[in-house]
Amino acid sequence: MAWSNGSSEEASGDSVRRRSLLASAALAAGAPLALTACSPGEGQRGTPARPAPPLGAVARLVAVPERDRDTDWLRAALQVAVEIEFATIPPYLCGWWSVRNRKSDAARLIRRIVSDEMYHLGVVCNLLVGLGGRPRVRESAPVYPGPLPGGVHPGVEVYLSGLTKGLVRDVMMAIEAPAVPLTDSAPDRLSIGHFYDEVLAAFRAVAPDLSVERQLRERIGEDTLRPVRTLEDVERSIEIIKDQGEGTSLAPDDGLGDGHVAHYYAFAEIHHGRRIRQSGGTWQFTGPPVPFPDTRPMSKVPAGGWDRPPAEVRRLLDDFDGTYTTVLEALDTAWAEGDPEALRTAVQRMRRLETPAVALMEIPIAGTAETYGPCFRVRPDRLP
Repeated sequence: MAWSNGSSEEASGDSVRRRSLLASAALAAGAPLALTACSPGEGQRGTPARPAPPLGAVARLVAVPERDRDTDWLRAALQVAVEIEFATIPPYLCGWWSVRNRKSDAARLIRRIVSDEMYHLGVVCNLLVGLGGRPRVRESAPVYPGPLPGGVHPGVEVYLSGLTKGLVRDVMMAIEAPAVPLTDSAPDRLSIGHFYDEVLAAFRAVAPDLSVERQLRERIGEDTLRPVRTLEDVERSIEIIKDQGEGTSLAPDDGLGDGHVAHYYAFAEIHHGRRIRQSGGTWQFTGPPVPFPDTRPMSKVPAGGWDRPPAEVRRLLDDFDGTYTTVLEALDTAWAEGDPEALRTAVQRMRRLETPAVALMEIPIAGTAETYGPCFRVRPDRLP
């Protein structure tokens, strides 16, 4: 994993876009935000049930009149942002792990995006603790398949599987979709980028004091996570998140001058099999080829997990889930205590997930041409 930073462009604060998002709030699909991770068909009995947050949390947050948005509103919004950013990582990791040739263009694109998402998670955690809050990562770990946290991109079902064109189109591109794509896709009035516009507008209106206590500064890979001290830092951080995910308003690049296209367009290059290029004033996927890679055929994880998997699959699932749970615990500790060592532990243990995940992807499901894969479940015996 890596964290990312860079210079920002001046945020637009486009009031028309904010009004369109508020108007669309009533249209947001209400889907419960589940708080336990998926698990195999066996071993579920006795798992303590957790209450689900209100339906369409983002829709209700952005429907609050701007004059009524205060520090508490910001804390609630940033916790949803934590959940959104984390929820993207498991499906992206499954897609990446399934690619046999990690040097392929597709694998490199996905690997970079996973690193960016870890940076985004760190940014919103720093913002939340800067306001005196405490990120709840383990408690809000997502269930797959299921909706995106908070009801952003209503109708999108996020699932875990090996890399397929369907996963790229229906999950990866759908998560990162801009409100108004530069290519010919339909607009989305409840995008993640629009949600961040609302968060940034609230920061500007409230102008809260930000504490650096418990914020983390850590270099991981090529990038550095830094404490957020000023409104200018907030603006820069949120614009980086938006630009890396959906691109700038004028181009598909991430606005950081590093030669990378934003996540939505990078995934679209994998789906279309071509790099994006501008021609005749429009952006089209007509550039050099991006061959779709050879992959391990991990099946889509069904609701409730695998039904009566063989003993070796259960062992690997338990191994994976135990390590995954320690990742969540370490992330919680990192920002609860301002502990950079806990963050390093989370990074190291997340890397260990690859070994059992790939082993699962090599085990055929009887009677099919597909294989098993990880569920990303929280171990019930580790729940508080």
